[in-house]
This record gives sequence, C-alpha cells and structure tokens, in this order.
Amino acid sequence: MGYSSWSDTAYREVSSARSTATSAEIFRGEKSIDPLMDPRKLRVREARDSEHHPESVPIIVAFDVTGSMGSIPTLFAKTALGALMARLTEQGWVKDPQVLFAAIGDAVSDRAPLQIGQFESGLEMDQWLTRIWLESGGGDAPESYLLPHWFAARHTATDAWEQRRRKGYLITIGDAPNKPLSAAQIHRVFGYAPSGPVRDEDVIAAAAERYHLLHVLVSPSGPLSPEVVQHWRGLLGDRVLTLNRADAVCELIGVALGLREGRLTRPDAVAVLQQAGVGPASIEQALAGAG
Repeated sequence: MGYSSWSDTAYREVSSARSTATSAEIFRGEKSIDPLMDPRKLRVREARDSEHHPESVPIIVAFDVTGSMGSIPTLFAKTALGALMARLTEQGWVKDPQVLFAAIGDAVSDRAPLQIGQFESGLEMDQWLTRIWLESGGGDAPESYLLPHWFAARHTATDAWEQRRRKGYLITIGDAPNKPLSAAQIHRVFGYAPSGPVRDEDVIAAAAERYHLLHVLVSPSGPLSPEVVQHWRGLLGDRVLTLNRADAVCELIGVALGLREGRLTRPDAVAVLQQAGVGPASIEQALAGAG
C-alpha cells in the first residue's frame, strides 16, 4: 500500500471540522474492533515502493488507547497528524514516509488488545486512524506494548528491507509499564499458537531486525513515574524517549525520525523541541535516544 501522496490542504479540510468534536465523534462509534483492523483477520501489511514514492520508509505508530492515553490519538486526529506529516514531507525529514497506525490495549482483559491499520502515504492514513476503537480498557497498569513488535516482525513486508536492507521505524507511545507477552496472549490476539516459547527479549530482538525501535513515555495527566522510566530503559535502553507534555508528541517523533534519517541537524532539533515547549531534560533524553 502507500501509493497516494500526502496533501496538507486536503487534510486541513478533513480535520478543521474536528476542532470542537469529542473523541466519540471522531473515532469508531461501534463498541467493537473494526474487522479491517483485527489482527486475527490479517496475514501481512505491506509498505511498497511506487513511482511517486521510490524509496518508501515504513513507519508504525502504535498508541496506548487505554484510560487517559486515548487523548493522544485524539490529538493526532485533530492537529498532530498534519503537523507531523508537514515535518516529514514538506520539510523533508523522511523521504517517502508510509505510516501505519495501531492501537494497543491489554492482551488479557481488553476486547481489542491490538488494532492494526495499513501503511499509507496519503490521506488514507487518517481514515485508518479514525477507524480505531478507543476501548479505554486495561484491567491493570501494565499494557501489552509488545504486541506491535510481534506484528512488525511477523506480519509486515517492506521494500525498504527486502530491496535495500533499510530498517523502518516502530514507535510505541504510552505511560504504563509493559505487560510481558505469553503464548496464550498471542493465540488470543492473532489467532494462532506460537511455535516456541514467547519471551519479551526475543520479541523485541525480532522486531529490531527490521525496525528501529522507539518508545515514547508520555503522561497526559501528571509526571512520569521514575519506576516506569527505569522499567522501560531496562527493556529498550536509550531508545526510550520521555516527554513532559503530550501536545508535543508529533514534534518529538518528527525530530527522532529526522535525526535518524540524517535530514535534521541537532541544533535544529533542539530548536523544534524548545519551540514546542519540551523541557531541557526531555530534550537531552530525546537527542540521546533519537540520534
């Protein structure tokens, strides 16, 4: 997928009507997963080159949609998606980005623990974004953040990797600790039994073979817990980015991608984050993890 092109004008026409809309008015109204986003019904999601996008870069953005974290995809639907794509395309921070949106919940207690969109280059990505059901579940604090890693490693095919051996990006966004995966959870979410034991370190390593991994720790309702930060650094090391304000998430993601693609200088990255109101500590951590 991903054969169309991004149009900021077309996006503004779609998003302008959402400025006063509630999350319930923007996202999927039925209290169930959209069948097109059900992991049990998909085999593979493809990010392919095209005439207009000859060097496609696959980017998976996976939101925690439990509890107050549902405010992040709402922010994207109203303004942040347009701001992010303007950075990536108009300012050239990523050549030929193809973005897939996913939603994360709890693999034990939620009805829709994982929702998967499609890689898109144009306004279609907004259509996948707003197909997400904001279940607002999560039976306890840890959420199943590694479900997108399992998906990325086993259910994606990209020309970036197959033809150029270039990694894509997998960015997860949340505020809670990770819930360890199990074979039973994989069977429940994807509909098949894994062939061997399921260990978090192996799931992460498999995804990292074809994707640069980043986790954005952001708390919409207060300061981040030091224990949660330490937990994530134990899983991903310096690939964990902390954010002191939720409305700057698109700038943080854009800077992380632009730095890794070599299309953004560190002074410019600092200026972007400062303008977005990101604090000095978060800027330092972002540059360490994203550069």
